[in-house]
Amino acid sequence: MINPDRQSHWNNLYATKPLDAVSWYQLKPEKSLELIQRFMPAEKNPSVIDVGGGASTLVDHLRAAGYESLSVLDISEEALTKTRTRLGPISEHIKWIVADVTNTELPDNAYDLWHDRAVFHFLVDPEEQNRYVHQLTRSLKPGGILVISTFAPDGPEKCSGLTVSRHDCVDLRRILGQQFDLLLSAREIHQTPFQTVQAFCYCVFRKC
Repeated sequence: MINPDRQSHWNNLYATKPLDAVSWYQLKPEKSLELIQRFMPAEKNPSVIDVGGGASTLVDHLRAAGYESLSVLDISEEALTKTRTRLGPISEHIKWIVADVTNTELPDNAYDLWHDRAVFHFLVDPEEQNRYVHQLTRSLKPGGILVISTFAPDGPEKCSGLTVSRHDCVDLRRILGQQFDLLLSAREIHQTPFQTVQAFCYCVFRKC
């Protein structure tokens, strides 16, 4: 079940703003691509889900890099429609999921890699964080890879008018629990389209 207020917020944002006018816009998501290709190369034919993919170009670049089993989940149908339109016929080879990741049922042991850039930091309620972790743990295969990024402890306190929770990899490791081993932590200073900067924390985990 989708929270209608939350869905309305994101649908309205994507309906009223150009893609390159949102703070998280990246022409090419270099860091995410680097980590995905390093820890789960296309040669393994992995099943990949981009959680909160919205109108991101990550799926474009993954498809071009040879990843064939791709799913994109977002609460905003408006965002996914824009992405499908951009991709044209290629979109028919991608699974599109309109859902709130904290309140849906993804299939068990379905994904080799779970990617999340900037969804988790919108979950400020510990109960919602727990539901996210439950979904992740159930849906990611044993040995699967989690590539997750949030605002770093010195990052913004709000985004798109919403309060966020900021994390480092030690904090995320605590929230995720003993089933996840931290493989890599990195930091990125993202320059927004408005010429401001945002500090991001990138973490790579393996599910035991």
